[in-house]
This record gives sequence, structure tokens and C-alpha cells, in this order.
Amino acid sequence: MKLERQKKIIELIENYEIDTQEELASRLKDAGFQITQATVSRDIRDLKLTKISVGKGRQRYIVPQREVSPKDDKYIRVLQDCLIQMDIAQNLLVIKTVSGMAMAAAAALDACQFREVVGCIAGDDTIMCATPSVNDSMLLMDKIKHLLK
Repeated sequence: MKLERQKKIIELIENYEIDTQEELASRLKDAGFQITQATVSRDIRDLKLTKISVGKGRQRYIVPQREVSPKDDKYIRVLQDCLIQMDIAQNLLVIKTVSGMAMAAAAALDACQFREVVGCIAGDDTIMCATPSVNDSMLLMDKIKHLLK
């Protein structure tokens, strides 16, 4: 239950400008979670959520980004050079790559340690990334697109 709730928290803060614990608790309750303010506070601490300014004195919660090291840049370049297309098939993210590069791209995805990825299987020009749910597949695709910009 905790893992599902924390995944929902991440989904909510990525899709809405949530600036208070009360608003987050309200949205979680609307999504069917029975929670207390203390639970929300612990989840915020566990997920290491931070706030950023969005202008006009408003703030919002975000998931902090990992520090990017030179090693990460190498993996990002591999993905930028190899990826052609991504499609969602239920809880799978199917990624098409340049011929012969799927294994390298899958290794780069594994190195990025996206929490949505359960595992990757690579062929010659196709990668199948298994995720726990359709929502996780959509989040993963968005994260990869953002990474490639």
C-alpha cells in the first residue's frame, strides 16, 4: 500500500502544481487512499520531495533530480543517438532503436535507474521495458523524452 501511495504522490505532483501537504492529502483521498496528515508528511520525507518557486509567491512540490555525472552524460548520448520511437503497450514501453543498438540503449536505460523500470529485454532494434502499470509506462516515456531534450 505504501509503494502504491508513493507512486500516486509522484504522479500527482508531476501532473498538478501541488503546494501544500493538505492539497496533496486531499488529492490522495480523492484517488481512494485513506491517509492522515502524518502519513503524507512521512511520504514527503521518504520521497525527499522539495519545493520550487513557480512565480507570484507560489511554490510546488517536485521530485528532486539525481545529480548528473559525466558517466550519465555518456548514457544520455547513447540514448539520443539510438532511440527512434517509443510506444506503450499496457505495462510495456516498446522502444525502437537504430539497427544493432537495442542492447546498448537498454544498458543505458538500466544505468539511468528509472524507478518505473522492472526490467528491459533487448533484441536487435527493439527494447521492451516492463513497468508495474500503464501509468508507469506513461511516466517512463515522459521521463525519457525529457531526458533526450
